[in-house]
Amino acid sequence: MVVHFDTQKMRLIFSVILFFGSFSSHSIADPVEDKQALLDFLDNIHHSHHVNWNKNSSVCDNWTGVTCDSNHSRVIALGLTGVGFRGSIPPNTLSRLSAVQILCLRSNALSGSFPSDFLQLKNLTSLVLQSNEFSGALLLDFSVWENLTILDLSDNHFSGSIPSSISNLTHLTSLNLSNNSLSGDIPDINVPSLKQLDLANNDLSGIVPRSLQSFPSWAFSGNNLSWENATTALRPTLPIHPPRTHASKRCKKLSESAILGMALGGSALVFVIIALLMICYSKKEKKTELPIKFQKKERSLEKKDGEPQGEDNKLVFFEGCDLAFDLEDLLRASAELLGKGSFGITYKAALEDATTVAVKRLKDVTVAKKEFEQQIGVIGNLRHANVSPLRAYYYSKDEKLVVYDYYEQGSVSTMLHGNSVEGRIPLDWETRLKIIIGTARGIVHIHFQNGGKLVLGNIKTSNIFLNSQGYGCISDAGLTTLMSPAVPVGMRAAGYRAPEVTDIRKATQASDVYSFGVLVLELLTGKSPLQATGGDEVVHLVRWVHSVVREEWTAEVFDIQLLRYPGIEEELVETLQIGLNCVSRTPDKRPKMAEVVEMVEAIRQSSTSN
Repeated sequence: MVVHFDTQKMRLIFSVILFFGSFSSHSIADPVEDKQALLDFLDNIHHSHHVNWNKNSSVCDNWTGVTCDSNHSRVIALGLTGVGFRGSIPPNTLSRLSAVQILCLRSNALSGSFPSDFLQLKNLTSLVLQSNEFSGALLLDFSVWENLTILDLSDNHFSGSIPSSISNLTHLTSLNLSNNSLSGDIPDINVPSLKQLDLANNDLSGIVPRSLQSFPSWAFSGNNLSWENATTALRPTLPIHPPRTHASKRCKKLSESAILGMALGGSALVFVIIALLMICYSKKEKKTELPIKFQKKERSLEKKDGEPQGEDNKLVFFEGCDLAFDLEDLLRASAELLGKGSFGITYKAALEDATTVAVKRLKDVTVAKKEFEQQIGVIGNLRHANVSPLRAYYYSKDEKLVVYDYYEQGSVSTMLHGNSVEGRIPLDWETRLKIIIGTARGIVHIHFQNGGKLVLGNIKTSNIFLNSQGYGCISDAGLTTLMSPAVPVGMRAAGYRAPEVTDIRKATQASDVYSFGVLVLELLTGKSPLQATGGDEVVHLVRWVHSVVREEWTAEVFDIQLLRYPGIEEELVETLQIGLNCVSRTPDKRPKMAEVVEMVEAIRQSSTSN
């Protein structure tokens, strides 16, 4: 319920700040009067967190949460979420920001009555005071805000009735008054533009106005409301009174017969559904227990005439690997298909000694054995906490296998896009940030290997896993140089490829940076790099994010699952800026991965300190 509104709140904070402002030209002068009003506010209110507002610095360029217009002549947006403000808002401070359009003071400890001098802010389009300690009645004329589109006063202690003047806000699109102590009847808020409403968990009573009966029932839950005037089609399922019935005995008999028939029919239907589910489940179980598809072929390979025998046809393990099995053990293992990628098919192999590994069967390998072993040797000797270790390989004329550790949690792609799986928990911001940091560290380590010539060339969320500390751990490093240039790339993998790369074997460290940037945007938005729209059109994530930011709706890019976490707005925006820098179309303008690591770790430190 709260998440439904958080998208709008985020829009408040980000619609004109940070990104759009960071790419515009700087102005010489500051808005002097607005600057002084902000300093007066800060000097007269308790705040537990440091705010970098200094009279000697530029309010438009440096001050946290402040956005100016393009001329730097007025402050037009103020977003101060979770700063630790406590107490009443000093009068005649923020109300002097007469040009401000967006005002967000969410998740602080502000108290006292509703700041009545806010009514002087005639240009307000968005006002968010959610999650504070405001109290008292809302005896105000809200109609002075002619342009207000979003009003969020939720999670406070406001009491009294809902002002009828809200119905005069003809541009209102979102109203959230939930989790207060508001009482009395709900006024007839007949505003055609209103799209989102939440009045839950108050002390409201009476009948829900007909003008609001199209909104979902949860928007009114936690109140003492009735729906006596609601039509059958619009009547919600929760807070309604049961209908009064005065049926005759004949009708009662018919009703009992109907109920009995429905019960018997329902039981039969349930039985059929259970039987079908058992059949489907049985088929699924049989499918996952099938042996590895290359098993029979591999056994015959060992005895082919003209091929080396002995050591040349065995699994080759890398130094430091404590696994103890041979090719025969691997071929006897039961296997489960994990995925099909550009470089081959990956299986989960469960050996008889309870060891579980991931085995990738490479396809389209065109290099000779000597070159294959040289490149695999470089990859196998990579040792880093954020690089998935290559444990072993097998090479023959017809088959090439590589063996990695198996990660029980699955890939980041599964974690991010597989939320339909029962019991799966959406990734929180802390986890996503650690994935970004770990992946960046792993890429830096790889880029420093082999004289600075090693690249990954295949960075995507399906190749990222979580190590024991919960940080991103990257797999499939360096395999691109072994592949044929004609390897077909799936649509999803193509979304990670830098625009200058036409041959996967010629990927560069700069193209790795681009792919990493796409991965960052994917974690922030929750969207795949390429998405089919149902027709011939394909939406490219990078272009979509650029278009949203360009239209000044930066908040719209973020995954709705992230919007439930308070106080992370600045971190989201800073991370988004890193991602956009990485996906620059010009390779020379992309940062080095070492620089990226510094930037994301600074965000992590800020997150930890907060």
